[in-house]
Amino acid sequence: MPVTLEPLLPHVPAFLLTLFRLGGLFIFAPMFGSDIIPVRIKAMLALVLSFCVYPAIPHQLPIELSLMTLGVSIGSELLIGTIIGFGATLPLMAFQMGGVMMGQQLGMGLARVFSPNLGEQTDVFSQFFFLVAVTLFILLGGHHAMLSVLVRSFETIPLTGYRPDGSMLHVILGLLSSMFELGVRVAAPLLCLVFLQTVAMGFVARTVPQLNILSLGFPLRIILGLAIVIALIAPMHDALADFIREAMAQLMRLFGT
Repeated sequence: MPVTLEPLLPHVPAFLLTLFRLGGLFIFAPMFGSDIIPVRIKAMLALVLSFCVYPAIPHQLPIELSLMTLGVSIGSELLIGTIIGFGATLPLMAFQMGGVMMGQQLGMGLARVFSPNLGEQTDVFSQFFFLVAVTLFILLGGHHAMLSVLVRSFETIPLTGYRPDGSMLHVILGLLSSMFELGVRVAAPLLCLVFLQTVAMGFVARTVPQLNILSLGFPLRIILGLAIVIALIAPMHDALADFIREAMAQLMRLFGT
């Protein structure tokens, strides 16, 4: 008896929509969306994840697909994965933004290195904080939580059943606001220290004009900055961990419940 693929044909539309929902994760998500990973590898990973997830999700499509509705459905499925990946990467971007502000204030903005994650040059401090944030994201199981939100979304939002509304915009704006807040919180202690050091150097320059403030101030600023970063590693860790949990909880409420 010849083997045919006809029994699999009814599953093709639902499988493709599943693939696009999972594929949206590889656009912005931490690690999955990194430019370090070749596009072929991303496509293969998305395909493998789809094969793993598809048997466990409802296959019945609520609407009949046509050429027009197929494009809209693919866009909506891709949007779900993209939003989840984007929301998961915001805590890392917040830490990186704090590193950028720190590097500029310490005068290390010109010491730039190529970041393969961003595909462009960035300063040393922002790259360091980004790598720290990625490490903490993995240690906290953020990648597992992100995949869990995406898988749970199939239970609450059937294939072709998602329609963007105000709740999505509200969650994204809230996470963006929290991202900027965390970036400022991370950099605030060092910014205050740099301000006080600048004022102190001004007084020293007025009282002891023989000193070369430029040659004394920059090394002192870098030493004090590194010292306060080391001293505040634990509070920074707690702040980032709280934001990661908040972001995952917001995404779970948006798509998983």
